[in-house]
This record gives sequence, structure tokens and C-alpha cells, in this order.
Amino acid sequence: MAAPRLPIHDVLPDVLSALRGHSGAVLIAPPGAGKTTAVAPALLGEEWCSGQIILTSPRRVAARAAAERMAELLGEQAGETVGYLTRLDSKTSARTRVLVVTEAILVNRLVEDPELNGVSAVLFDEAHERHLDGDLGLALALESQAVLREDLRVLVMSATIDGARFAGLLGADAPVVESAGKAHPLRIEWLGSRPDVRVDDAMADAVVAAWRAETGDVLAFLPGVGEIERVRERLDARLPDALILPLHGQVHPAQQRAAIRRDPDGRRRIVLATAIAETSLTLDGVSVVVDCGLSRRAEFDRAAGTTHLVTHRASQAAAAQRAGRAARQGPGVAYRLWEEAAHPGRPAFDPPEMLTADLAPLVLALARWGTADPASLPWLDTPPDASLAAARGALAGLGAIDDGGRLTAFGQQLSAMPMAPVEAAMVLMGAQDGHGGDAAKIALLLQERGLGGRGEDLLARLSRWNADRSGRADASRKLAQGWARKAAGIVGAGGAGAGAGAGGGGGADRRDAAADNPGIYLARARPDFVARRRDASGEHWLSAGGRGFVLDPASPLARAEWLAIGDAQGQAKGARITAAIALDTAEVETALARRIERRSVLNWNAGEGRVEARLERRLGAIVLASGPDPQPDPAAVVDMLVERAVENLSAIVPPALRARARYAGVAALSDDALRETAPLWLAPLLDGRRDLDLAKGRVADALLGMLDWDARQRLDRVAPREFTSPAGTTHAIDYTGDDAPAVEVRVQALFGLEAHPMVGDTPLLLKLTSPAGRPIQSTRDLPGFWRGSWADVAKDMKGRYPKHRWPDQPWTEKPSLKTKNAFNRQ
Repeated sequence: MAAPRLPIHDVLPDVLSALRGHSGAVLIAPPGAGKTTAVAPALLGEEWCSGQIILTSPRRVAARAAAERMAELLGEQAGETVGYLTRLDSKTSARTRVLVVTEAILVNRLVEDPELNGVSAVLFDEAHERHLDGDLGLALALESQAVLREDLRVLVMSATIDGARFAGLLGADAPVVESAGKAHPLRIEWLGSRPDVRVDDAMADAVVAAWRAETGDVLAFLPGVGEIERVRERLDARLPDALILPLHGQVHPAQQRAAIRRDPDGRRRIVLATAIAETSLTLDGVSVVVDCGLSRRAEFDRAAGTTHLVTHRASQAAAAQRAGRAARQGPGVAYRLWEEAAHPGRPAFDPPEMLTADLAPLVLALARWGTADPASLPWLDTPPDASLAAARGALAGLGAIDDGGRLTAFGQQLSAMPMAPVEAAMVLMGAQDGHGGDAAKIALLLQERGLGGRGEDLLARLSRWNADRSGRADASRKLAQGWARKAAGIVGAGGAGAGAGAGGGGGADRRDAAADNPGIYLARARPDFVARRRDASGEHWLSAGGRGFVLDPASPLARAEWLAIGDAQGQAKGARITAAIALDTAEVETALARRIERRSVLNWNAGEGRVEARLERRLGAIVLASGPDPQPDPAAVVDMLVERAVENLSAIVPPALRARARYAGVAALSDDALRETAPLWLAPLLDGRRDLDLAKGRVADALLGMLDWDARQRLDRVAPREFTSPAGTTHAIDYTGDDAPAVEVRVQALFGLEAHPMVGDTPLLLKLTSPAGRPIQSTRDLPGFWRGSWADVAKDMKGRYPKHRWPDQPWTEKPSLKTKNAFNRQ
């Protein structure tokens, strides 16, 4: 059939010229310009293009649709001149010159064959979406071009005006070609948000309104499959005669084609789609878009070690892409379920996956590529250091890389598998036992949502999948069988020890494998995600990695004692289990024997104020058995006691000594210094103890013994511990109060004292008491007191204590605490 004239045809000569003279170029073409289907076939006649052209697509649906459309324009079937290759579907032959692949498949192809033998050009379509595999594939292709294939052409095709950044990656002289888009009128209807109404109901209302007010097919954007199904149920009831079609990654290819193309009987359609329909695809006949304004994307939680789906407000760029679907073939209208005034407050673009995704697959691919430092490759956004560190830690835990980031023997095996490292480890471990088929199926179930139906129980989904005879189920089984065969070949080539480092899953752990439960392979590959039930309802679970998970108590898995968790959604604390396999205790003990350890655990009993020691048998954070430990490590006990002591120094250090040191400015006895030096002065006092019940005198002696000569002299000089009265009595000087320094002393002990006693340059506050120890008066001017208020004090005291001396001029008397008669007899 004759190709329609599209805006891209006006700039195709410029694209061809750019690639004749340069190894790389950037094509900026808005949605609807025709770049996806027109550029690759136009390159086939170029003199430099003797091999195959690879065209990447961010999604499987778009890859297949693009290949089928190009083949249709050539008057052929897909698989002839133009073919496609996705994970679950492919049509290609020896004649195929243009091969449309998903970005992940290109990455695998590059890692396996860095020279890209037989390939003349790589075209990166929809590069502005910035998927992780797209960024990685571009980086690897550019390095291959620079080192191995100077003749390789790289064309980056983007729908946004960000060509300068891409051109900078391709080289300073990389040309940028811009194409116009189709200028069909587009009307925006702002319906406003309805916070009190579920998005399912709001979208159903909006679709019904658009259906009745407009002509043409309707495309409705929803964040996920669950919302699509719920809106579909509502529309089936309200628009029983409408043709309602879902469009997402779990839909069978035949149904996807029905959603993309006009109905052959001319019926109007309502297509309920995820973000899969934002770009690349032209949905024939659609002139109305209804956009809920939400998008759902996968984000990696480094704390939890899981990737979960998070719903966000769709960015302005995504909203523009969605609205543009309505005006691809003619005038259109877009209904938006938010306010026009709120639109500028939405993020301009979605963040690149490089900044939000799990980077373990990237690090593994680069290690196989031979690059330990990702920063050495060309990136639009350099991988974040924290994400790289988390990825390296995960791969090291699997035994895939060494301390230098280089691939181990098992890492080589993992990298040869076309899947994420954890899933690859699971399949390889299954293959080592001769059960790679079941392990591969579990790996695929974790990747393909909806395969085998829904529910958390992966074994139940596996059973339903095994009984399913649909095309998608058959294609999935073939893919899993291919993985299993590949894993068997890798394991056979690697010898009996292959994979022994993976998650502690090798060697003796494989000896007694329970082959009838593929959950053991999931447990070995993700040992930190093996969890035990914490309550009778099965709602709360504790994983070996220490994180808590929740499960619907109505789930069949809630009755299990153990779970091997394959997927969980939500934040790190209390993530909801969405895929798991039940295990029994024997299976856990066998599968993870190397990870089970005995250890002495110390706990602080706050009620009794002492250390308790228990001997525990543990799988990570899960205690399998526990009992008293009669002989804990003495050093560990002391360390815990010291740790508790420094949390509350006032309970350990005598307050008087702390106050003296503070008054004298002795830094070695400051709280900060005491915390830092506690292992030196406190630990010896705690040897052999379980509590902190220490005599204050021993603590004081230990602290004073720690001081050097200068500090001890300063303490005794500036803040003497005692005051000795003229009567020879000693009294502790108080440095704790606001009136410090102060001392409490019987007034008779000061008789004969003319000058006021001093502590350094500060008058000592004398708190004078009666013979019975009751306060009389306080003074910092003893001579003034003798000659002033003493007369009134003495007069009052004579009546109360007539047996004691109360002279008129006490400064002339001899000091003594004796009664008058005893003093006179002396």
C-alpha cells in the first residue's frame, strides 16, 4: 500500500545526509510526524547500510505495532523485510533487514556481541522517555562505536526539544534534524478534580460524558490494570452497546491489535489504556482522550530492597503526549480530570529511570561489558552513587562480583541469563538441581503480571498457567523453557561448583533440595526475603532481612508458617506481599542451611537494670530457637554496660566530682570527654558484672586516677574537695548549686576566724547552722556578719541552746563544738 505523506518525509533527505557524513545524529519529531515507521525503511537503500537496522522501542506493544505497520506499508507480512523481537513474541527471518526490538533485548545483544556484527545502524526511538535500558543501550552502543565499530550509525529519535543534550553524547559535530508535527486542532476540556470520588467512578463518569458529547473512538488513560478493570465493569453497565477494549502489557497480542486498529465492523470503541499508549502508538480512529492525570511507575526502594509501583500525578509532558493521541489523524478533544490552574504545578517531565530504578542489572551488565566504573560511559544522567552502592551490595550478596566490582565465575553465569540478577540466580540454582524449568516459570511469573491469573500465591498461579492453553500462555511457556535450557547449558559448562556463592545457595545447601517446591530456589536467590508469620491471622510477617511485611489475612498463604517473598508493594515498613510461595520449616532449614547461625545475643533488661544473655539460633533477623547463655563473651557484656552507662552519666559519676570538674574547668572530666574515654576508666570497674550498681567511691577513684598531674593539681587548687574549719572539722564543699561554692558548717566551728575563707578568688558561701544542724544564716562576709547580725542571732540562739556558747565577740573566741561546761573543763 502507498505510504501516506507525513511531516517526517520533508526532513528525510536531511536525516539521510546527516548519517552519510556522520556516525551519529539526533532527530526531533513530535508525535504523529511518522518517525517510527518512516526512517528505518528509508535507510535501507543507503550505500553504508549493508547490514541490519535495529530499531528500539520502549514497549513490546509498540515494537510489534511498529514492525507490523512498516511491513504493511511495504506490502509484506511482519517477519520478512521488517521483523520484531520481544520477550514473548517474535517474527523474524533471514530476510529481515529492519528489526524492531525492546530496549532490554538490545542491551543483551550488545553485552553478548559488543561489535554488533551484521548491524549497520541502531535507532533509538522515543529516547526522551529515558528508560534505564534505553540509557544503558545508548551508552553501550556509543562505546562500541568509539572502540570497535567506527562505521556503526547511531540515530537518537526524540519527541521533545532536548536534542542538544543527546547531540552532546553523540559528539560535538552530531547534526540535529527537526521535523514538524501534524497540526490538527486539539481542544482541551478541564473537568476538574473530584477528591471525594474514587478515580474509577470519576473516570467512568468522564468517559460516558465524552462518549455522548463527541464522535470518534475514545482513549482513556488510567494508571494501572486494576483501575482499567474496575472502570470497564462500570462502563459495561452504563454503556452496554459500546465496544470496550483494554490495552496494557498483559493483554494478548490479538486483543492489543484490536485496541490499536479501527473496528472492522465500524463500531465506536472505548480503549482503556495504561501509559503504554502515550507514545509510539497511533490508535486508528481515536479522536477523544480522557485523562485521569495519574501515572504509575516502578521505583526502587533501597531501604527495602524492593521495586514497588508508585502512583504520581502525570507530568506536563506525559499529559501533552496523551492529549496528542486525540489529534493524530484529525481534530480532537482531550478531557482532563484536573483544573487548568493546577496544570503548571505538575512536574514538567517524569524523572529518568536512572534516578529511580534498581541499578543491579545495569551494574551486572557493565561488569560483563568490562566497565567497573559506570561514570566512564556516556550518560545523560550519571547513575547515582547511592543506587550504585546498593546495587553492588546486592550483587556481592549473590556472589556475582568481587570486592573490586569484577565478575566472579557465578557472576559470569548470571550475566549470561537474559533477566534480572536475582531471577537469573533462581533459574541457575534450579538448573543445578535439574529443576530449571519450574524455577524459570517462577521467574517469569514475577515479571509478567497477570500470567496465571491474580493472587499472591505463585504456586497457584503456576498451576493455572500450566493449564492455560492461550497463545500468551504458550508463548510464555516457550520463553521459560528457553531460559531453563540456557541455564542448564551454563551450569553444565560451569561444572558442579557453579553458583556456590549465590546467596549461600551452593554446595551443601543443594544436597537435599526439595525438588517438589520451586519456592526453595526463590528462597536461595532472595534469602533476605524469606519471612515467618508473626501472628495467628497471617497478616504480619518478619523477614530474615529484618523488614516487616503484611499479607491479606484472607490469602491462602496466610496459613503458612514461612514464605519466600517474590514481590511486595508499598514502603519499606509494612510493604504488602503481592507474590510469594509457602515453605515449611524443613524446606527453610534445608534451603538456607548455610545462613542459619548460632550466636550469643545480649539484651538490656531495663526493669532490672542488667544485661541478659541468650544463645539464639537465627536466620538473619528471625529467631528460630532461644535459651539462656551461661557463658557470654565477657568483653561484649562490658561493652554493653559501658554503652548503657554513657547514656546516663549522672547515674554513674558522683555528682560532686562532676560539679568540681565543671567549676575548675577540667576538660578531661567533662561529659563529652567521659563518654569518649569510658572504655578506659569505666570498663575495668565492670569486669565480671552484669549491672551498673557501682560504688560511687570506686568510680571517683577511677576518674581521679585517669587525670594527669596538671589536671589533678588544677582540680584540687581551683575546686578543693573540703573546707577545714578552725575547729578542725571537715566539710564537703558543694559546687552543684547556683550559689557554689558553698559549705554547711556549725557556727561555733568558725569562732576565732576573722577573715572570710576563700576558694581561689571566690568567697566561700558559708551556710551557718545551729548546734542541731538547722540553718541560721548564709554569708560571704563573715567579718561583717560577726559585727552585724550576729548579735540578734546569738540572742535568739541563747534561748534555744543555752548549753552552748554564744559570745558577744566570736572572732576573739577559740573555736569548739563543745558545750559551755565541756569547753570550760577543757
